[in-house]
Amino acid sequence: MKSDNESYNIGTEMYELMKELFPICRSITGNGVRKTLQIISKQIPLKIHEVPTGKKMFDWETPKEWNIKDAYIKTPSGEKIVDFQKSNLHVVSYSTAINKKISLNELKNHIQTLPNRPDLIPYHTTYYNENWGFCMTHKQFLELKEGEYEVYIDSKLENGSLTYGEFLVTGKSKEEILITCYVCHPSLCNDNLSGVALVTYLAKKIQKLDNYYSIRFLFIPETIGAITWLASNEEKLSRIKYGLVVTCVGTSAKFTYKKSRKGTSVLDKTVIDVLESSGMDSQIVDFFPYGSDERQFCSPGFNLPIGSLTRTIYGKFSEYHTSADNLDFVQPKYLQDTFEKYIMIISKLEECFEENTDIISSKNNQSGKNEESELVFKNLYPKCEPNLGKRGLYDMIGGEKGELNDKMAIFWVLNFSDGENSLSDIAKRSKIKFKDIKTAADRLSKSGLIQQIEKN
Repeated sequence: MKSDNESYNIGTEMYELMKELFPICRSITGNGVRKTLQIISKQIPLKIHEVPTGKKMFDWETPKEWNIKDAYIKTPSGEKIVDFQKSNLHVVSYSTAINKKISLNELKNHIQTLPNRPDLIPYHTTYYNENWGFCMTHKQFLELKEGEYEVYIDSKLENGSLTYGEFLVTGKSKEEILITCYVCHPSLCNDNLSGVALVTYLAKKIQKLDNYYSIRFLFIPETIGAITWLASNEEKLSRIKYGLVVTCVGTSAKFTYKKSRKGTSVLDKTVIDVLESSGMDSQIVDFFPYGSDERQFCSPGFNLPIGSLTRTIYGKFSEYHTSADNLDFVQPKYLQDTFEKYIMIISKLEECFEENTDIISSKNNQSGKNEESELVFKNLYPKCEPNLGKRGLYDMIGGEKGELNDKMAIFWVLNFSDGENSLSDIAKRSKIKFKDIKTAADRLSKSGLIQQIEKN
């Protein structure tokens, strides 16, 4: 381990990397991702992968590539009130090109705001629905006057590729620890430039060490990147001994560890031991089937021992997916502290060559269940999440925090429909009302995603 002073320098270096990456407009594909990976490649020898548009990845296909040069809105008097050059959050990610004058009423149908946080710009996406849109403060929105507005988005959505970076530090064993972060968010710091910077400097340090495990670092677009990597590397998955998804690690908030789907692996025990021995306030949460890429790695078809250690868990801080998640929101000393926790976890895992196979049963053995509650289903697409959007089961404009109940029930039923858990088991574990779990199961069954079976 480095001394405290050297560690603090690492925190400062991570922050400087974030400052360099902050202005870049990233999305799930495109030149913003490539530029980001090129900058990271100055620190570690990344292998860059390009996966062509349209390649089949389980229930998904790699999307068209999106790039943007400029965008703005001009008032009837010619004043530029929204400017992509000032904040890349102003444009809904994956917006198609437009250059025309429209009425205020039409414009309002393409604007996203945060009425409860009127001074902030929200972050929104439209990845799998070809559309266009702008984001602005609600204060600006309320000041719009009647008249014709000039809307301009200079973007291209066309066949290209999905880009991701990978770096393998070879150890004595072929068994691997997987450390992964996502590189698809634009100018947002805690979510997730903090994760990108942390993984970069973890890799930079670990490549100099003599490791037992091989350690693989991934820099991928969230969700579709994890699905793409899993689909392209199924033959390697048996080597993964442990893994961590790194996100939201740059603030003063207490640590939160989201356990693996199994919940009883050596990884889970090790992370909890490190947090408890630190004497710092922290919380441990059981796996839930939504959030970041752990939900792909822990999908029932893989069920890999992968958790996520964060400081402020996604969606649980007010700055989440807004312009307030900026360089003032994160600090070098918290990046440093998180870096040290990750180093301690990896060091302890190096000492653990045998996996703890204890299993915690999530079965509900209470009597008095009705036949409906005992229904058991099997996920017909168990490897990663199926594409819910193309079946009308997921909103096409992404980035919102509210109105999640229906989605959460769907995620829980998909992830735990493994032929073992009944609907009542899933309701108990998720703490979602049984009727909502049953409704989700009915919708998924009608869509051909799950099938009722006899319990094993």
